Amino acid sequence: MGVLNVTPDSFSDGGRWLAPDAAVAHGLELFAEGAAVVDVGGESTRPGAEPVGEAEELRRVVPVVEALAPHGRVSIDTGKRAVAEAAVAAGATLVNDVTARLWPVAAEARVGWVAMHMRGTPRTMQVDPAYDDVVAEVRAFLVERAEQARAGGVEEVWIDPGIGFGKTAAHNLSLLRHLDELVATGHPVAVGTSRKAFLGGLAGGAPPRDRLEGSIATAVWAALRGATMVRVHDVAATVQAMRIVHEEVAA
Repeated sequence: MGVLNVTPDSFSDGGRWLAPDAAVAHGLELFAEGAAVVDVGGESTRPGAEPVGEAEELRRVVPVVEALAPHGRVSIDTGKRAVAEAAVAAGATLVNDVTARLWPVAAEARVGWVAMHMRGTPRTMQVDPAYDDVVAEVRAFLVERAEQARAGGVEEVWIDPGIGFGKTAAHNLSLLRHLDELVATGHPVAVGTSRKAFLGGLAGGAPPRDRLEGSIATAVWAALRGATMVRVHDVAATVQAMRIVHEEVAA
């Protein structure tokens, strides 16, 4: 899953793809590099991000989704029902849901749905996040939401532990270490670690654009632990790494 931020304030590439023509061109580039899905988002969910109004989010994402949909699978990264519905109407076939509440949209439209775990909101999620057992709590939350969606008629349900969303670096690493416990639920698992702050910390304070090595390492780790989809900024490099590891493992 290739990341396409149609935003001015995303932590890694805010503003680069805000213009519709630039966003569409980058989305086509992500497909060409090997992305199976291009994930279009019009509201930053970085720690501390301010919410975006519904009308503005719609203005940012709908034309981009509509232009990209004929070229490959497009997902909409949102927490707003109206945005999800409009994006699906424009051609998106996957709702990447940071709130884990929008499954009725997917059920009604007969599209896929990703339930992500987040503690709090982007504005508050990194204010002293605490868990008794992060793996067990995230797993229980996601299973409950996934089963609810299945019962409600969603045929394609993904679960995402929400790396970096209301978690410390230790929480993120524990979730990665125990991904097999999420895989064991039987629901396909999506993981997004790309360029996130905990990788910068592990690399001595590297800024987002200098976190490629950690992003690839954790994406490959996630795949080897059973994740079915990884959400990344650097599609070409990640695809190449995955192919090399797959060939070595298969050999």
